[in-house]
Amino acid sequence: MTTQTSSRATGIGRVLIAVYAVLALAATGRSFVQIVSEYADAPLAYTLSALAAVVYIVATIALIGKGDTWYRVAWITITFELVGVLVVGVLSLVDPELFPAKTVWSFFGRGYAFVPLVLPVLGMLWLRHTRSAVTGPRD
Repeated sequence: MTTQTSSRATGIGRVLIAVYAVLALAATGRSFVQIVSEYADAPLAYTLSALAAVVYIVATIALIGKGDTWYRVAWITITFELVGVLVVGVLSLVDPELFPAKTVWSFFGRGYAFVPLVLPVLGMLWLRHTRSAVTGPRD
């Protein structure tokens, strides 16, 4: 008996999915601790960290998932992730008082070695590369 995997979960896609999974765990753990212990200090920052964690979890699942629906979910979450890291990154530079505590996306993911900035770009490139395998060739 063989197990069929998503065409996105092969080759370099496995590495991409693994990085998403690690970032999902890191963001979830960090946001949980921040919300439980220090929420009143920076509610916006900690809520954004929790949102980022959810985005990474959904993106990881979508990249693993098979079919056109999961492909679309992956595009939506990864696009949202890129917009989030760019908006929060710019706002954290322009008005640092908005984010008195670090978030996953503040300063373009500096606290995570800028992985949050680079990862959605790599994810989009991978989705584009695997499109024909998932949805069929374009006419």
